[in-house]
Amino acid sequence: MLNINGITVRLGGRIILDGATASLPTGSRVGLIGRNGAGKSTLMRVMCGLLEADGGEIETANRSRMGYIAQEAPAGTATPLETVLAADTERAALLTESETATDPDRISEIHERLNAIDAWTAEARAARILVGLGFDEEMQGRTLDSYSGGWKMRVALAALLFSEPDLLLLDEPSNHLDLEATLWLENFLKTYRATMIIISHERDLLNNVVDHILHLEGGKITLYPGGYDAFERQRAERLAQLEAARSAQTRQREKLQDYIARNSARASTARQAQSRAKALAKMQPIAAIAEDPSLSFEFPNPSELKPPLVTLDMASVGYTEGNPILSRLNLRLDPDDRVALLGRNGNGKTTLARLLAAQLPPMEGDMRTAGKMRVGYFTQYQVEELDTEDTPLEHMTRIMKGATPGAVRAQLGRFGFSGDKALTKVGKLSGGERARLALALITREAPHMLILDEPTNHLDVDSREALVQALNEYSGAVMLVSHDRHMLELTADRLVLVDGGRAEDFTGSLEDYTDFVLGKSNDRQTGGASSGNRKGARKAAADTREQEKRLRAAVKAFEADLAKLAAERSAVDLAMFDPSAAAPAHARKTMGELMKLRADLTDRIQATEAEWLAASEALEVAA
Repeated sequence: MLNINGITVRLGGRIILDGATASLPTGSRVGLIGRNGAGKSTLMRVMCGLLEADGGEIETANRSRMGYIAQEAPAGTATPLETVLAADTERAALLTESETATDPDRISEIHERLNAIDAWTAEARAARILVGLGFDEEMQGRTLDSYSGGWKMRVALAALLFSEPDLLLLDEPSNHLDLEATLWLENFLKTYRATMIIISHERDLLNNVVDHILHLEGGKITLYPGGYDAFERQRAERLAQLEAARSAQTRQREKLQDYIARNSARASTARQAQSRAKALAKMQPIAAIAEDPSLSFEFPNPSELKPPLVTLDMASVGYTEGNPILSRLNLRLDPDDRVALLGRNGNGKTTLARLLAAQLPPMEGDMRTAGKMRVGYFTQYQVEELDTEDTPLEHMTRIMKGATPGAVRAQLGRFGFSGDKALTKVGKLSGGERARLALALITREAPHMLILDEPTNHLDVDSREALVQALNEYSGAVMLVSHDRHMLELTADRLVLVDGGRAEDFTGSLEDYTDFVLGKSNDRQTGGASSGNRKGARKAAADTREQEKRLRAAVKAFEADLAKLAAERSAVDLAMFDPSAAAPAHARKTMGELMKLRADLTDRIQATEAEWLAASEALEVAA
């Protein structure tokens, strides 16, 4: 069992955690979630003793071994395999001692313990974990210093999994992984027997691996049973109850305030008015559910171009003359294509994306593009290269040369940078906000094709859902490289596998590809789709997106109508309750006329609610 008892943490004078309290059962598999900047990593650092809380304590079972990946990636001349094996410190110590021990009894004890911990199969187990995370046999034997930071963090993850701690703490473990390694990790964690806490924004992982959701918001934590979908349902019910309670309290406050105003000056009712004033002062206001501007994504739609947008004919591409990464490329991309690039990191997905974005020329063959085609290409490097001393407004003004201030502000507003937010220095923005700014910059000219390379790395679950919706409402072509399976399933209707120096259509589903990666199927399912079938699939997917777009618009319209009708009925209620405060349109009406108007508004609200519910259910089915 792990008990979080009243944890309070202040950083830079700001309260991050405010008496956070929860009790996690032994053996539970907990997904720790919350908006970016809510304090998830802070709480995890307190759990593993890397940060001292200002108040409260963490209680764990006696002698439990805790595992957590340090921020520093491993380095040196050791190989990945050696590094992973060294993570089992007991095995390493026993093997070292066995080389020098002379006492027969101690030698016997050492070998008994080595057998008990299955030490002789350790190398095979370590190799299997490394293979799952993308290291083939040759890569396992290279030195750590020959790898980039992302690959070194994979080694750190492999070492942690191999050590099998009693309490496994993972902070966004898939951030440095491709889709294939993410699928393997999810499958591995399903069978992990100890208690685990995972910070993740991967909806599929949170649904398939965890059995509890620990939600962090406003410095407090709440434990929900089930995976992410179950959490969303429970959370929605709780928010609806909260909003109903807030509305009821608002009505009660208004009645108390009205009574106090009308009766304080009268001697016969002054005492009752004072009593109500005290009750009003003690009433703790229930906060309204705030709209979050960080959930704003809106890609400007491009002008229409005749298909195809891009045609590759026996093209090859690479970085060194005569040594192509990809060869014999035969691809056609149309304006209504929604393509997901599959394949392990290092196979050439980014190389293909750079070719299509005109950042690399073809070495051989032919590449034809539609005239006046514009491409918006997003990579993590663009996020990292933003000037931290400039504001979003300065970035956008500089890149939109000649544009009016209104046009610059409008583009920023599409991505949630309105008002003062546009004047905040980039250095003070969260990772998710920087990613949104980079997306705003690359779409400023309404590109005909978006190429997005891991766009979700810094986005939380809600922001990812907003991105999915924005992509489905965008009318141009989309090409995605992502390890977020949920986003690929909802956005892409064409799969292209980049492997073995080629890029070919994968004719199965994403579920088929998952089975192939996990070894449940040997069928690569590539290369057999006819252009007619692909065209039909694209048209069906485009029709589905258009239907979802219409339904979302209808739902929003009904919600706006409901808000307007509710406001009108509130105004009528006020006129009936306090004629002196009535609006001019209602002040002249008799009580009978007001009652009739209120009944009519109630009927219209009920009818609109029924239409809203039907549209919402249809949208849920379509999505």
